[in-house]
Amino acid sequence: MDFSLINLEIMTAVLGLGVLVLGLTLPDKLNKLISSVAFWGILLILVYSIVILPGQTEVFNGIYHIDLYGRFFKILFLAAAVLVMMMSRRYTEKIPRQSEFYGLVILAAVGMMLMASAAEFITLYIGLELMTISFYILTAYLLKDKLSGEAGLKYLILGALSSAILLFGVSLIYAMSGTVSFTGIGMALGNQPAITAGLVIILAGFAFKISVVPFHMWTPDVYQGAPVPITAYLSVASKAAGIAALIRFLLTAVGPGELALDLNLLLAIMAGLTILVGNLIALVQKDVKRLLAYSSIAQAGYLMVGLTAANDYGLKGVLFYAMVYVFANVGAFAVTTAVETNTGGTALESFGGLSKRSPMMAAIMTICMLSLAGIPPMAGFAGKFYLFAGAIQSGYLWLAIIGLVMSMVSVYYYLTVAKVMYIGTSSCDTPLLVSRGAATALWICVLATVLIGCYPGPLAEFAGLAIKSIM
Repeated sequence: MDFSLINLEIMTAVLGLGVLVLGLTLPDKLNKLISSVAFWGILLILVYSIVILPGQTEVFNGIYHIDLYGRFFKILFLAAAVLVMMMSRRYTEKIPRQSEFYGLVILAAVGMMLMASAAEFITLYIGLELMTISFYILTAYLLKDKLSGEAGLKYLILGALSSAILLFGVSLIYAMSGTVSFTGIGMALGNQPAITAGLVIILAGFAFKISVVPFHMWTPDVYQGAPVPITAYLSVASKAAGIAALIRFLLTAVGPGELALDLNLLLAIMAGLTILVGNLIALVQKDVKRLLAYSSIAQAGYLMVGLTAANDYGLKGVLFYAMVYVFANVGAFAVTTAVETNTGGTALESFGGLSKRSPMMAAIMTICMLSLAGIPPMAGFAGKFYLFAGAIQSGYLWLAIIGLVMSMVSVYYYLTVAKVMYIGTSSCDTPLLVSRGAATALWICVLATVLIGCYPGPLAEFAGLAIKSIM
């Protein structure tokens, strides 16, 4: 086998393990050097992932696919890791074991890469566990913070339960088909009740990872208690990894009209409920981290709209929206990280008068939130346009209407944060202190959000080619 085909995964895994080893062997005073090695290493791997031109091929006897679809999501995961590292520099100064922090961020990215390219359930499960175990540790990383410990424990218990549910569904499918390969499962599918039950249970396992109603209960508490950079990483990268694996499985294994259960209708109902629950509960939140947590639940619902449509427009919209969501959400969380680092909290009151203290930070926060709401000319508008257009083409007009109405509702709670920043008052007038890396990450997020919104063509074309590579 030509191992150069998986250079991306090998380099990322070696970097993550290398950072952990350096942290164990070098003294604590060299923590900044180790964090620099981690950052520049993952940045170079991101550049490599963009410039390489891999062909369409399979490795390890067809269980791992090298294609444009996987490459799209690998770029997304690496970009999210780079941005999270940039916004974490000042935040990690107050916590011990920085090398472990950065090493686990990189290893989580390796797990996501495996999920995006896996063509059978054993490989997918290995990637899933590598990602989630890394996140279990990162979520509970603040040892002296009770909320962080509570978040880590809740995520561990519910994450283990969801993994068990997913494996139970896989075992049912394997019992009826004799294979865990997506292609083999597709050839063996029929109207047997066990097959239908297995698919529903597998969908439930994925729904937990993506934060889809009714499997969203862990999200607000985990997001609030985890370190803010990890909350940002969880909300964008792990969600995209779950969506990437689910799309590949459904397109490869499940064809229309083969099951007694209308799987698309089930996905549509889950998408509609997720959009409604996420947006309506976000309306009453008084903490920005919890507000963004419920916002991320709603965003998962929007991604499910494109998956429900299952056509070129809808699936292209899923990839497009997943990418622009990275920049908008990481930008919002980067500002939240700066506020928490300077004020010690993320309540709405902590953002009071931010436009006077740090006008650029307030402007960036507002732009990112407008993109999440889908307001033109931000990138989120183009993403939601593709998603809703795909739903309408597939006959799910009611789902598109729910998404459109709830997008307008979301403007209220996003602008509530803007109102506090521009009209609210603060007892402190000192500007927010932001590291150079965090400031660079903020500028990248806001420029990407505006530029992709004004010129969505290149990214939309890339997303379209990526989805066609597996259809």
